[in-house]
Amino acid sequence: MTTTPGNDSDSQGSEPVLDQLIQWAEQQPSVRAMLLTSTRAVPGAPTDLFSDYDVILVLRDIQPFHSERAWQEAFGRVLALYRDPLIPDRGLEHSAYVTQFEDGLKIDFSLWPVERLKQIVAEPQLPAELDAGYQILLDKDHLTDALKPPGYKAYIPTPPAEAEYQEVLEVFFLEAIYVAKLLWRDDLMAAKHVLDGYMKQEHLLPMLQWHVETEHQWSVKPGPYGRGLKRRLRPDLWAWLERSYTGAEVEANWAALFETIGLMRCVAEEVAERLGYHYPEDLERRVMAYVQKIRNLRRGATHL
Repeated sequence: MTTTPGNDSDSQGSEPVLDQLIQWAEQQPSVRAMLLTSTRAVPGAPTDLFSDYDVILVLRDIQPFHSERAWQEAFGRVLALYRDPLIPDRGLEHSAYVTQFEDGLKIDFSLWPVERLKQIVAEPQLPAELDAGYQILLDKDHLTDALKPPGYKAYIPTPPAEAEYQEVLEVFFLEAIYVAKLLWRDDLMAAKHVLDGYMKQEHLLPMLQWHVETEHQWSVKPGPYGRGLKRRLRPDLWAWLERSYTGAEVEANWAALFETIGLMRCVAEEVAERLGYHYPEDLERRVMAYVQKIRNLRRGATHL
């Protein structure tokens, strides 16, 4: 077994799950190397009992591991799983399993052919998945001897160009109009999907992350879907975000829409000031006037 610099085998050996993975892989002739990636491979990264293990299995032949799932029972009774299809990439195929076990363990297995790892070793830069952090748990054939060390920089946002900043806001306000129309129709499920899905996840969340980065010199790796955001966002902004969520009552969702728009305006203005950009006040003013017109429109009306 070999390890990356700064990740000694003693620290790995203190992890029962990693011990189990290594012992299993040592007995599998097709498994030639095994790497740990993501949060558990990053020194000092916060983890808890629900943090999963992201493991790359480097295989002579990925087909048996892809077509059969029984091999995963070596780690516990499977509760539920998702399997990627075979994905072609540069003449090779790879795949992955996302597996939840009944005892609480969750392992995301990536299935790589040996040739894929050889390609990566020969490339001038690591792919983001490895640059974000990795540990070598097992290497039977010295495949990773020339693998470059992680830079721990992947997935950290860079400042958006002003065109990207403006596009996020324009589409956000377009979605706000759609939410208003859906609430006027009393189409709650669709309205909440757009409000809490598209508006918040695809447009507000990137702006919130840019706001965090401007306060941390663009050094923070954001979690997916806003995971970990509460720890990083300014408390008053987090409290405002909480107010933008509500239940099933239509009037409450109108209020949530306006809270969401108000939060976006506050955060986007601060981001614009810090990046030297222009916040589109005229766009906001015109959209809000249109949304208010919809808000005040009687049900069943045939024209604005």
